[in-house]
Amino acid sequence: MAPVPGFETTQFAFGGKTRDVFTRGAGPAVIVIHEVPGITPQVAAFGARVAEAGFTVYLPLLFGVPMKPLSMGYVVSTFARCCISREFRVLAANASSPIVDWLRALAAQAHSRCGGPGVGAVGMCLTGNFALAMMLDSPMLAPVLSQPSLPLPITSARRKALHVSATELAAAHRKIEEQKARILGLRFHQDPACPPQRFETLRQEFGTAFEGIEIDPKYANPSAPKPAHSVLTNHLIDEAGQPTRAALDRTIAFLREQLMPAA
Repeated sequence: MAPVPGFETTQFAFGGKTRDVFTRGAGPAVIVIHEVPGITPQVAAFGARVAEAGFTVYLPLLFGVPMKPLSMGYVVSTFARCCISREFRVLAANASSPIVDWLRALAAQAHSRCGGPGVGAVGMCLTGNFALAMMLDSPMLAPVLSQPSLPLPITSARRKALHVSATELAAAHRKIEEQKARILGLRFHQDPACPPQRFETLRQEFGTAFEGIEIDPKYANPSAPKPAHSVLTNHLIDEAGQPTRAALDRTIAFLREQLMPAA
């Protein structure tokens, strides 16, 4: 059995780092950057949903064990390892994590293979703002920031920070002005990991180029851990009429608008 059922297992090397990347589908490339603790069954199901919508999904393994079920112990242990890793700067307010360089290179390779006007990326939780930082030096035109949680919001300054550098912000503005890039953000109200100040910063920075979807936590999957956090995975209620399902549908529509303009 493949490590992620339904996906092909490949590898990608850049900057001395080689990682497994699971791929599926055909069409413009979308990098799905998994959340803590890793590529859980819920993350894989989201990736499959994007592939079925007409995209080539690239699902790189950044940490964790593919398809290991979610548990609180698994979340805590993986998060602790990320905090001490040199590839993640969990407190950096005005700089991205070093692992973003590897993701940019993956995006460039994916675009060269899949074609289209550019690539998309869906970052989640710890990786949420990575999609925004990838707008520098990569063909990123459709970043989706799902509950972006870095920098850790332990001070007022960090609650409104975006975990990107001034150079990365400038690149995002250029992509918006010159290539019609747009940015989509998703979060639950009252999510302590992704405070409202962060979305206010995105609105102030990007104006109408940023679309923010914020959901009342009463609409989160009640069987998932609390507080409500993971819009597209753990806290999704995949039923028509549910706000989280509407957010999922909007995410796919956004990717189509940006990467399949003819459609």
